[in-house]
Amino acid sequence: MSIDQQLEYLRKGFAQVITEGELRARLEESHKTGRPLRVKAGFDPTAPDLHLGHTVLIRKMRHFQDLGHRAVFVIGDVTGLIGDPSGRNAARPPMTREQILKNAETYKEQVFTILDKDKTEVRLNSEWLLELGTLGMIQLSSHATVAQMLEREDFSSRYRQGKPIGLHEFLYPLTQAQDSVALRADIELGGTDQTFNLLLGRELQATHGQRRQIVATVPILEGLDGVQKMSKSLGNYIGVSEPAEVMYRKVMQISDSLMFRYYELLTDLSMAEILRLRHGVENGSMHPMEVKHDLAARIVADFHGQAGARSGRKTFRRVVQQKKVPETMAEFPMPAEMRGKRHIRIDKLLRAIGLARSGAEANRMLRANAVAVNGTKHRKMTYSVPSGVGELILKFGKKWARVRL
Repeated sequence: MSIDQQLEYLRKGFAQVITEGELRARLEESHKTGRPLRVKAGFDPTAPDLHLGHTVLIRKMRHFQDLGHRAVFVIGDVTGLIGDPSGRNAARPPMTREQILKNAETYKEQVFTILDKDKTEVRLNSEWLLELGTLGMIQLSSHATVAQMLEREDFSSRYRQGKPIGLHEFLYPLTQAQDSVALRADIELGGTDQTFNLLLGRELQATHGQRRQIVATVPILEGLDGVQKMSKSLGNYIGVSEPAEVMYRKVMQISDSLMFRYYELLTDLSMAEILRLRHGVENGSMHPMEVKHDLAARIVADFHGQAGARSGRKTFRRVVQQKKVPETMAEFPMPAEMRGKRHIRIDKLLRAIGLARSGAEANRMLRANAVAVNGTKHRKMTYSVPSGVGELILKFGKKWARVRL
């Protein structure tokens, strides 16, 4: 690709690049010297699994890899202990180092569903942050002022509202900036809510005699509700390790308008092709349901291959469309005493999640052929869970529930 073509390829999905002129110059230099650019993004392992919101950044890292550059995937095992205050109206609850390290292991496994392992460095920021010690942390803190920190919208909002701001929260942007110094990053990627932190990295690099990193931000991906950002704690997420049929069904839940944003941020389809699909839906030449099926298949295939995409579509048609399953229903985790079991007592499950008021009612409905599991009527007390299934959709009379395995 020419430099212009590379910029066009990279531009898709970015909210802002600071600055595009610097990015062009750095790409031209890389082409002349043969030195791959170091493209950094950091993730704090505060939950055990990555979701599609995380993959917006990871996909952009992959785009740089496609052009021959090196991705540096930073796992914030130290910054995760501080807790990222970006976009927060309160301090994050503290986590233990044991929790952080356990979650970090799952991140290492999941990230390579998108990234090229041979062009990726996975680094823990404890490698350099723990070496700072007390004196080093004091010196690091000298590079920012309280006034600077209060320029951040999340901090200033909390300050105006009289909500407490811990001193440790001011350290987060500084430690993230120190990551860029330690790694000599050429480019740092982050969400739009991270802009302050990323710019601080540019300035800290300059004070250490390094060239300022290029900052490139991506939009925050809305969750299934189309309103709040995708978050496991809000229950509006699609996890990258969820079974194919669960991922497929969740993508099919999003609104018709939101699906084009998902096309832009979660697929490699060109903007011209995405506009063609949008215009097709708007002028009636394409059915929005079929366009959404294509989106679901593309997303699922990234994590489960084409076979997973076909399986997800088949299950969705059989369970949701043909059986007229409602798009929204109560969701429950599998009760702890039944989790992982191959054979479960349906009457006990119905009572445990509250569909049945008693075991007697559950048994009566089973005998009356008024219970269905994943679209099939079920009369027996025991249900054998098929291998690879990630959820059970239960119909109890006129009531519905989804149980996550």
